Amino acid sequence: MRCPFCRHEDTQVVDSRVSEDGAAIRRRRRCPECDKRFTTYERVELGLPAVVKKDGSRVEFDRNKLAASLQLALRKRPVSAESVADAVARIEYQLLGTGEREIRSEQLGELVMNELRRLDKIAYVRFASVYRRFEDVSEFQDLLQEIRNPGPQKPGRKR
Repeated sequence: MRCPFCRHEDTQVVDSRVSEDGAAIRRRRRCPECDKRFTTYERVELGLPAVVKKDGSRVEFDRNKLAASLQLALRKRPVSAESVADAVARIEYQLLGTGEREIRSEQLGELVMNELRRLDKIAYVRFASVYRRFEDVSEFQDLLQEIRNPGPQKPGRKR
């Protein structure tokens, strides 16, 4: 593997571990040329479903865009990069498990919200306020109440 710092053609694997969810192998590498270290992940490449947007257009699933969405919601929150990577892997695993060729963007948004709810409540509220397009304070209050007292889902209300 090429070094991302000095572009040397050959790097050495220092350590290999299976990720927490078992879906990837994490490798710590060292460049013999510049002596810098970096991490790579090895994953099975499978066909993830295309994302159908609200306007009906279809785009290829983009792992980096998903990770960026999570990181934006988690900005300045005490959540590790490894936790974000694990959340992305869990979402991908769920998408693969559907066996579908397409997924609506709304469904993907719900998967993101579920992961954010697990990782950080503040990030969950941030994402939900944009995703659900809150228009007044009462919608924020409803969401906060939902977080404080999780119970049966309200009819007609997505979670």
